Parts: sequence; structure tokens; C-alpha cells
Amino acid sequence: MNRVLIIVEGPTERAVVEQVLAPHFGERNLSLHAKVLGKPGHKGGIRSFEAVRKEVSALLNQERRSLVSTFFDYYGLPATWPGINEAQGRPAQDKARLVETAMLENVRSSLSESDNPSRFLPYVQMHELEALLFANPKVMASAFERPGLASTFSEIVRQCGECEEIDDNPDTAPSRRIARLFPGYRKGASLIAHAPIIIKRIGVDAIRQACPHFNEWMAKLEQLGKKAEAG
Repeated sequence: MNRVLIIVEGPTERAVVEQVLAPHFGERNLSLHAKVLGKPGHKGGIRSFEAVRKEVSALLNQERRSLVSTFFDYYGLPATWPGINEAQGRPAQDKARLVETAMLENVRSSLSESDNPSRFLPYVQMHELEALLFANPKVMASAFERPGLASTFSEIVRQCGECEEIDDNPDTAPSRRIARLFPGYRKGASLIAHAPIIIKRIGVDAIRQACPHFNEWMAKLEQLGKKAEAG
């Protein structure tokens, strides 16, 4: 089975990778493993791209038969992040591609000749992990035991155009919108954390249909797994 190491920024992303994405890809001959950015015990969060670059380079060097990816929210990325200035004001998928391409080029420039940059697949979640929950407003509202919120969540998606266009403004980012409507929203990796529960109930395939950039990442992982298997 091919191994994929996914660098995440915190426990919520780790829970989604381990509880939802890993089982999904386990059926497709890919073994996903989440690693929170930073030293053991670090509670998450991104301080600089330099820390990410070092982490990616080290993993590519140490695990030469593994694929390495990332799962970072676009919302909250430092202003010095590669590609972030060029991405301002563009549609979500354009933002993601600009930032991910800049990440890849930055990491590639630091690799030795023996390293293979094709084993690195950067991914930036637009604009925040919680955008995925809007793929099915009814399921999200049901998980909160507030079914009446389903129409409000649906209206947010309608106004923004699609889940991944729910923006990165501090007042209107996906998690901020959810917390304002449902203050009991729980982040993290506990058994009662909402994100992995809701994503599991919606299902990866349904989320892929509603979130085109997320779907691209899933498809690329599947393709990289097939290439690694063939090689």
C-alpha cells in the first residue's frame, strides 16, 4: 500500500484526515497519515512558510517511498506566504492554484538532486476546512440538532456561489459564520468534535461534488497513488 504523509496545521485537520480521508483512501491502496506541523506537543497553527518548507523537505528526504501533501486553510496564512499577494481578489480556485504553485516552486528550489519533487502535492483548503461542511447544510444543521439552520446555511452558499467561495474575512470566514449561528460548534480532534462527524455523515464523494478544488486534490492523490504503485 502506498503511503501519503499529510502535514496539517492543527487537530481538526488531523481528525478529518485520520477519521474520514484515511478510511476512504485505504480502499484505494493509499495509506494516509496526518502530521501536525511543528514539534510533538505543538497545538497547531502556522507561523511561517519556512517551517513548512523545512518539514516538507525533511519528510521527502526521510521517507523516499512516500508521497507528501499538506492540508492548510487559506484563511489565516501569513502575509509572507508564497503566492499570497498574487492571489488577492481572485476566485477561490485561482487563489488556490497560485498559492500551491508557489509553494511547490519554493520547496523544489531547496531539494537536492536526488529528491523527487513529484512526490510533493501542496494543498490549500479554500477558504477554511469548515467550508466542506456547507456541502450539505441539512446534514450540518442536523448534527447541531438545529434543523432550522439548514436554510440559513444554504443561503450562505447561494450568496457566495459555492462552498469554497465562502470567504476569508475575519467576520465571515466559514468557521466564524458557523460559530455565530451555532455558538456550540466544537473544533478539535475529540470524539465529539463537529467537523469530522459532519464530513463523515455527508460523505467524501458528496463533498467532492460540491467543492471542485477539494475534488482536484482527491483526484491527484488517487493518480499519484496509481503512479507510485506502477513504479
